[in-house]
Amino acid sequence: MKKRKIEIMDTTLRDGEQTSGVSFSVSEKLTLAKLLLEELKVDRIEVASARVSDGELLAVKQITSWASEKKLIQKVEVLSFVDQGVSIDWMVEAGAKVQNLLTKGSLNHLTHQLKKTPDAHFREIASVIALAKSKGIETNVYLEDWSNGMRNSKTYVFQFLDFLATQPIKRILLPDTLGVLTHNETFDFVKEIVDTYPKLHFDFHGHNDYDLSVANVMEALRAGCHGLHLTVNGMGERAGNAPLASVVAVINDFMPELETGVKESSLFKVSKLVSAFTGFGIPANKPIVGANVFTQTAGIHADGDSKNNLYFNDLLPERFGRKRQYALGKTSGKANIQKNLQELGLTLNNEELKKVTQRIIELGDKKERVTKDDLPYIISDVLDSDGYQSKAKITSYLLSHAKGLQPSAAVCVEIEGEVYEEHAQGDGQFDAFMNALKRVYSTMKIELPKLIDYAVRIPPGSNSDALCETIITWDNQGKEYITRGLDSDQTVSAIKATEKMLNII
Repeated sequence: MKKRKIEIMDTTLRDGEQTSGVSFSVSEKLTLAKLLLEELKVDRIEVASARVSDGELLAVKQITSWASEKKLIQKVEVLSFVDQGVSIDWMVEAGAKVQNLLTKGSLNHLTHQLKKTPDAHFREIASVIALAKSKGIETNVYLEDWSNGMRNSKTYVFQFLDFLATQPIKRILLPDTLGVLTHNETFDFVKEIVDTYPKLHFDFHGHNDYDLSVANVMEALRAGCHGLHLTVNGMGERAGNAPLASVVAVINDFMPELETGVKESSLFKVSKLVSAFTGFGIPANKPIVGANVFTQTAGIHADGDSKNNLYFNDLLPERFGRKRQYALGKTSGKANIQKNLQELGLTLNNEELKKVTQRIIELGDKKERVTKDDLPYIISDVLDSDGYQSKAKITSYLLSHAKGLQPSAAVCVEIEGEVYEEHAQGDGQFDAFMNALKRVYSTMKIELPKLIDYAVRIPPGSNSDALCETIITWDNQGKEYITRGLDSDQTVSAIKATEKMLNII
């Protein structure tokens, strides 16, 4: 069966830029235009609205200059207006060759915003189309508020379409401008129009106010529409537009009779770049491009993946240039840790794995996020701790630091079965803690080693805030020792390193 090709028009640079607080620079627009057409392989891009600003004019000039050199100029489109040719003059100056003419698709908008009759509106539109044609500019026509037009003034919509069928235009663009359609309405409205005008090309332009944009896109396609308008990361006014990545994945997986030219493996790359340019982070749970969509958290899922990929679906991360990950936390369990160990090329026996799992669960209970980069340091700390004979154990401590008062510490330490308590003050919390320890050991006529170096760092490469590593160098009568502590709290990690020192001397 021959597949039906669906045109994809990306409007990130025009409609996506209507996201509150977003404005692309000239260089960013050019960079994204190149990526969208050459890397992602969308069919067309809508890059700007005519007459907006000098910066917009400069951006479109640079894009059209590049597109002309690459013979892609017919893929670059600009939103224009019924304004007695002002938009056309702007486009000629910008070098653009395709206009998406904004017209009124509902009688409500026509009557109350333009205060004109349908015939008057149609005459002005015909004049703009004719002028554009004389200037070598191709025309597509937006029916703004078309969805409400179909609900409330269907006779007007079909009167308008009858008129457009007589005009030299290439596409009719059907926007759900206010994002109000249900999937059932989308199917019914698009099918009625496509069946009535089988020779015309119709694009569907969905918004996401009710989180129905992807469902509406599917129904518009099922009803026979020929093209879609989408944005990277679903950017756009209010709740945004139908998201490019989700729609492409849905078509590829659930609509085998259809195809697009979009390169799936580049979706994530372009998504990240748009996020960087706009400053709008990608929600972690956003389908296809979110940080968590290919991350298994529950240990039972990681275990199932090891046993014939029981928790895989058709959304394989490799399709989108990504990799499956296994989160580390209190619900991850040994299976998740094993998956991360395999990726790092590390091996632990069952007893070691049990201890590392327990440490990760402890961190998870503190709501700390552990990453794969943290894992070698957790392993090192856990196994390093096993190497010390537990002669001394710091069972409890209280650290205090208040404005105008010297930091103080109270310490309880168990040494070979005996319990000792002391308190002291110091220049800082850890210094007070060490002074209290010195008092404990002075009662046994033992002098503690001198602290000669104290370094704090997070594990290199880690992008979490779960762990802090403290490395302390001690001088014990001319002999140096180095101990390390690992914890989410800097002072606690230093205390852990100190406890290891107490078991060395």
